Amino acid sequence: MLKLEKVHTHYGAIEALSGVSIEVKKGEIVTLIGSNGAGKTTLMMTVCGTPRASSGRVLFEGDDITAMPTHGIMRQGLAISPEGRRVFPSLTVLENLKMGGFFATHHEIDEGVEHVYRLFPRLKERSAQRAGTMSGGEQQMLAIGRALMSRPRLLLLDEPTLGLAPLVIAQIFDIIRTIRDEGVTVFLVEQNAHKALQVADRGYVLETGRVVLADTGVNLLENDRIRRAYLGG
Repeated sequence: MLKLEKVHTHYGAIEALSGVSIEVKKGEIVTLIGSNGAGKTTLMMTVCGTPRASSGRVLFEGDDITAMPTHGIMRQGLAISPEGRRVFPSLTVLENLKMGGFFATHHEIDEGVEHVYRLFPRLKERSAQRAGTMSGGEQQMLAIGRALMSRPRLLLLDEPTLGLAPLVIAQIFDIIRTIRDEGVTVFLVEQNAHKALQVADRGYVLETGRVVLADTGVNLLENDRIRRAYLGG
């Protein structure tokens, strides 16, 4: 579904990604782990076209989207819930959700809202509440729900549990499984490596802009190097 082929990305003279090759197959949850500064968010944003890859190719469903503008990439069936949530604080929950349906008809928006409310009943309870007054966990639910409003085939999640309480983290990962079970492929960047690898079919390890290891989630959980570096053991 999604394939990066020897992708290099630069910020000026600084190379942030160095020949990265990754594949996300339809129906999978694939996670990308690595330390701060490894290039994880840069990789996600390169898929979305900002910044663009300096060389290499980004393919979605076999089509080359490397040079495509971000709005064009989103039209292909990708959506992202970015790091930091980035909800519109002065808008209500419902208004935030509708902002995610920018390519949808009024009927599709109504259907999308109901789908999000089924996934996140708490958002339905707070439909008229301004997003800026919600807890971090509720805002994260809203950010994911807003991304789902465009009916993506591939959902990119960048640090969806960062700064959240353990109970909320468990809820978010349950929702990620549900989203995949409903037919949406998930590509996940996550600082909580243990939880991410538990939910992932496969994982990649990124260090200083390079993929240094790729395996199933189960095998990475049992890998001594990964346990020492990312799992606290």
